[in-house]
Amino acid sequence: MEKDRVTMPRFRGSKLEKIKKIDIFTKLREPYKETSSVGGTFSVFSFLIILWLIYLEVKYYLDSQFIFRFSPDTDFDAKLKINLDMTIAMPCSNVGADILDSTNQNMFRFGHLEEEDTWFELAPNQRIHFDNKKHFNSYLREEYHAIKDLLWRRSYSTLFNNLPPRSDNPDRPHDACRIYGYLEINKVSGNFHITAGKSLSLPRGHIHISAFMTDRDYNFSHRIDRFSFGDPSPGIIHPLEGDEIIAENGMTLFNYFVEVVPTDVKTFLTSVKTYQYSVKQLARPINHDKGSHGMPGIFFKYDVSALKVTVSQERDHFGMFLVRLCSIIGGVYVCSGFINSLVQFVYNFFTCNRNKQRYENNIKSAAVEVPQVFPVKLM
Repeated sequence: MEKDRVTMPRFRGSKLEKIKKIDIFTKLREPYKETSSVGGTFSVFSFLIILWLIYLEVKYYLDSQFIFRFSPDTDFDAKLKINLDMTIAMPCSNVGADILDSTNQNMFRFGHLEEEDTWFELAPNQRIHFDNKKHFNSYLREEYHAIKDLLWRRSYSTLFNNLPPRSDNPDRPHDACRIYGYLEINKVSGNFHITAGKSLSLPRGHIHISAFMTDRDYNFSHRIDRFSFGDPSPGIIHPLEGDEIIAENGMTLFNYFVEVVPTDVKTFLTSVKTYQYSVKQLARPINHDKGSHGMPGIFFKYDVSALKVTVSQERDHFGMFLVRLCSIIGGVYVCSGFINSLVQFVYNFFTCNRNKQRYENNIKSAAVEVPQVFPVKLM
């Protein structure tokens, strides 16, 4: 009968031992590490520099950027919203507001504008409010290219609301008309105008009836408190808001040529479709005797741009942020190590030379002090 064989598993070693053999990050044992005051000083400075650079990098990453891109505007069916609040130095019974687009449609059916009799001269509290708005908006228009990033980043919309109620009412009849409200019109070129007399619609347009008015009744001095397109959005400046024009001649034609640019604003939290605009202004007195013909009034001739601006809030990829952090830490560590080695080498070089010179001086002085021994002759 054969004896049963007893086999014992042999221990071939842990697989981790094989992994340890390919470790390229070798470690020094504590007894073999050498420290110095110079190295400690460089370590402290390197640590502070790394902390400061990491703080700046994190701040840069959190501080997003706004990127502007241009593309053709293909949203042809969208509506163009006009927001208006202005005052004309004529009673509401003597003026009429109307708007026509390039399709010859009267757009007053798509919105709501109200007329309110008031006084053109502002009350003291209203004058302070409007002057502040005028000064602030004028500064933004002039310095927009220098501060546009700040306006978009801080989500600036407006610091001023509508005019506050009058603190006192003059004891005289109303001499001005406030026209305010909004209109939603076709996204095509058009003409919004305020002229003398009420408008009367005709099959092929409209007319303004002003047969019972004299030249002394005309006064198109005006104040614009609000004139914008689309929904309110941060970072957009409306050039006409805060303008006040006093006409020296009542028979004056004011033309505003407005270029409207569709704008999509995309931030991390919201997405808004709105409009920006640029404007050119022309004022011309009407004098038929001198050949300056036309109809006195205020005309806003607007046109919609074929290009759209997309403003998107972006920041770098998180992976790039981590790579820059690693490069900061590694770069400072390597550079500080190189400088530390150089300083240590120079320090050791001068220290060794000094000790060597001191040792040689000690040897020479010891040789001088050794007494001379003379041989003694024995008898």
